[in-house]
Amino acid sequence: MLSDLQKRDLKYIFHPCSQMKDYEKFPPVVIEKGEGIYVWDEFGKKYMDCVGSWWLNPLGHCNPRINKVINEQINTIEHIIFANFSHRPAIELSEKLMKLVPNGLSKLFFADNGSSGVEIALKLALQSQHQRGFTKKHKLVTIKNSYHGETIGALAVGDIDFFTKKYKPLIKEAIKVQGPDCYNCPFKKKYESCNAECFCEMEKVLTENSDEIVATIIEPIVQGAGGMKIYSPIYMKKLRELTKKLNITMIVDEIAMGFGRTGKMFASEWAGITPDIMCVGKALTAGYYPMSIVIMTQEIFDSFYSDYLEGKSFLHSHSFSGNPIGCRIALEVLNIFEEENMLEQINKKGEYLRKKAEEIFKDKDYIGEIRQIGLMGALEIVKDSKTKERFPSSERAGYEIYKIAMKHGAILRPLGDTMYFMPPFIITYEEIDKMLEICKISIEEYINSRK
Repeated sequence: MLSDLQKRDLKYIFHPCSQMKDYEKFPPVVIEKGEGIYVWDEFGKKYMDCVGSWWLNPLGHCNPRINKVINEQINTIEHIIFANFSHRPAIELSEKLMKLVPNGLSKLFFADNGSSGVEIALKLALQSQHQRGFTKKHKLVTIKNSYHGETIGALAVGDIDFFTKKYKPLIKEAIKVQGPDCYNCPFKKKYESCNAECFCEMEKVLTENSDEIVATIIEPIVQGAGGMKIYSPIYMKKLRELTKKLNITMIVDEIAMGFGRTGKMFASEWAGITPDIMCVGKALTAGYYPMSIVIMTQEIFDSFYSDYLEGKSFLHSHSFSGNPIGCRIALEVLNIFEEENMLEQINKKGEYLRKKAEEIFKDKDYIGEIRQIGLMGALEIVKDSKTKERFPSSERAGYEIYKIAMKHGAILRPLGDTMYFMPPFIITYEEIDKMLEICKISIEEYINSRK
């Protein structure tokens, strides 16, 4: 039986990343309020937000410190065009952020979502290479199973058919190279101890086509939407060394994993590298405001710095670029990270998450692999752990488990049959226990329902 609000929702709203027909049997849950890691629906039922509301929320819902600065900012200035104007929150955020990013990055360009940030990075890379005289370069390279957003340019460097297949006629495809596949490693290695032997594929493509390649783009250390797949930092080190040697712009997409999720402020730090361009977003504004930032080296910036009539300007803009409210939120997020030792908390809780997951799911036939880095964990749900055989895709095992978990009060939105955990960093140890227990119960209910 649909509530009045659910009926009104379905009358007009086309929800993202879902099949609307599914809502006939599992209607959208109308959320009325949130606090900490919990949200409550219109009937008063409480849910644990185990995925950070699409990986956006590091500090919990309705964070009182962020609420306070939003109110202050709204009563000061809500928005101002960012071409030829600036404001204090943007300036202070830029100063704070530049102290945190990898050494060698020096300029910031504001956008309003992750996909847009990736589009900007790709355009910067192409125009910069051409304005430095490398006009034959026009190709992009990415690795298989990657995800960088859902605008047309971002889809071109993504490699998940679910998102890209239907739009092929619109897309100028990047070169897709076999990258790390640590769950099914052809070299029979473990990412914790390998030498990124799989880099040989990328090395071959870049070396043979370097005159035509503008840039590579990569998700650092973890492929997010591709299944929360962790790979060796050595892969990124090798990529950075080779791109420097061959004059190929290296773009790192930190949208999902930046700001502490992997246990370091930026996932690139695991490899100790500085890319030419880095995209950040999501957790930066704690789920309160759409914002992304593209951060670049001085060399990239300098290639655009010229007299106007030379035509080297970067003519890209977003209406909400550098919005004062978003900047003030982001500044407070970074203040909280610093003052509350958030990285230390993330690493301690992440280690606990790993140990507890291993304890609960050890030797379970339905778990193909347990993965963890920082406060991100993932379970590969399989039919048979020995053969790694998956459930038939027609069964939509992950989706069914998700529905069961909702019944038990946890939001565990899967990636295919990969169940993952991306909770707000303020989650307690007791809540980690509860999250994992609900996950276990939900998986086993699904498996028992098949018998």
